[in-house]
Amino acid sequence: MKRLRLSLLLGCLLAFSQLACNQAPGRHLRLSQHRAMRLYTENQQLAGENQMLAAESMQYQQSLGSLTAERDQLHQQLDIANQRLANVNAERSELQNRYKELLVNSRTNKSPLSDAATKRFQDLAKKYPDFEFDPHTGVSKFHSDILFSSGSDRLRESAIPLLNDLASIMNDGPAKRLNLLIVGHTDDQPIAKSKTHHRTNWHLSTDRADSVVLALTKAGIADRRLGAAGYSENQPVVPNTDDQARQRNRRVEIFVLAPDAVVAGWDPHQVR
Repeated sequence: MKRLRLSLLLGCLLAFSQLACNQAPGRHLRLSQHRAMRLYTENQQLAGENQMLAAESMQYQQSLGSLTAERDQLHQQLDIANQRLANVNAERSELQNRYKELLVNSRTNKSPLSDAATKRFQDLAKKYPDFEFDPHTGVSKFHSDILFSSGSDRLRESAIPLLNDLASIMNDGPAKRLNLLIVGHTDDQPIAKSKTHHRTNWHLSTDRADSVVLALTKAGIADRRLGAAGYSENQPVVPNTDDQARQRNRRVEIFVLAPDAVVAGWDPHQVR
């Protein structure tokens, strides 16, 4: 009886042990499956994020390439603009140097006027006290008060006979071959009453030179023989210390030039 009970007990233990052994692998399998599913889901999420990052990276690279191309194009345009500016400055510098040389030569060289024309200019200076003439250089000076009212570029009626007489001299004999450069000058006083017409002394000086040029063309001097310029207040003959000095600085100068002289940067020999 005891042996039977022991046999039954051992059988039950063996059966329970086998049942427990059979249940353990199933639980581990389910845990492994859950873990694999979680890892798969995480991998899918990471793959999606990687695709988004790759797309953003591609878009960034394209934007960077576009910006780089635009930057290069702007640099190229800037280089072209700088080159054009350098060319303009070089041309301007060359014209300024030629113009300065022209004025210096006009003041220092011997007058191109003949003796007869020089005598007529001297007689003209005696006739008009506010008109000066240098027989050595051929330079004439009009005090502005004889030509214009204060702040105006409109010629006085009384100035027309003087300019007509000057044109008559320049259109007679050998003087017909000579050119004229008319240069306007002002004093150092800023523009006041006439500011609506002349914003600065630069405008006033050049406008007055233009008015004299137009009057001379009306008097019969050919346009091709004439040039005009303005120096504003920058070339005073005396310091602007008082009204009398300023009156001397307000003037229009006429430079008589030889036929081969360059008028305001234009060389007639370059025209073919």
